[in-house]
Amino acid sequence: MLKQKLYDIIFEADTKAGKLFDISLLIIILLSILFVMLESVSSIEKEYSTLLRILEWIVTIIFTIEYFLRIWVVKKAHRYLFSFYGIIDFLAILPTYLALFFAGTQGLVVIRALRLLRIFRILKLNRYTKESTIIIKALHQSRIKISVFLFAILTLVTIIGTVMYLVEGAENGFTSIPRSIYWAVVTLTTVGYGDISPITPLGQFLASVVMIIGYAIIAVPTGIVSAELSKTKFQNKSTQVCPNCLMEEHDNDATYCKHCGQKLNEHL
Repeated sequence: MLKQKLYDIIFEADTKAGKLFDISLLIIILLSILFVMLESVSSIEKEYSTLLRILEWIVTIIFTIEYFLRIWVVKKAHRYLFSFYGIIDFLAILPTYLALFFAGTQGLVVIRALRLLRIFRILKLNRYTKESTIIIKALHQSRIKISVFLFAILTLVTIIGTVMYLVEGAENGFTSIPRSIYWAVVTLTTVGYGDISPITPLGQFLASVVMIIGYAIIAVPTGIVSAELSKTKFQNKSTQVCPNCLMEEHDNDATYCKHCGQKLNEHL
């Protein structure tokens, strides 16, 4: 059946046709991002504006066909339409069509702003990269640990900022506690803009302590995510997508979707 074959090509990456489809879309997405970047260069846009418009329409038509094919082949279209990637796919084709309704000089600024939405196409890259799924899953599994870590950092910079406000004072640039907390964040992350700096010996000593702490703290979230990655990368998952709920990451030997119970090898 045509619908089943298209579903296997579009949503499955295990087959030869599915891999070819994903690679082709990856190339088109990268080219479309390149066109957006080139269009932002005034000299290139002025000389090759017509060519860039033609290429933009070609890419948009391809994405439009892909978008409606996805709606057609899935069992429950609304699940795809309101899913993360469904919204991204819609935003990727929206600006070009909206430009048709903004004619004249008054709409030129609006059109150029809308074209910036095309950069959302880069988010579609995640769908075709298996490794991105592993990273996202590792981040998801370590979210509680990272949340606790971030809360500890917020507490630390609040304390440091308050202390520096008392030590340095407004005469040295620490005009308020929020501004002092800003300095603490910049210093702790080892960014160091230099727009505010301590003058007193005690303030400089505290700043040195914060800098050293910053180097130690940077390694913490890296270690948390790395530990989860080491667990996740060894889990053998297939690229099978549930035709009912579009759930991914099923076991290779799975027959039914672990989320909704739909039989995985039955599309209709």
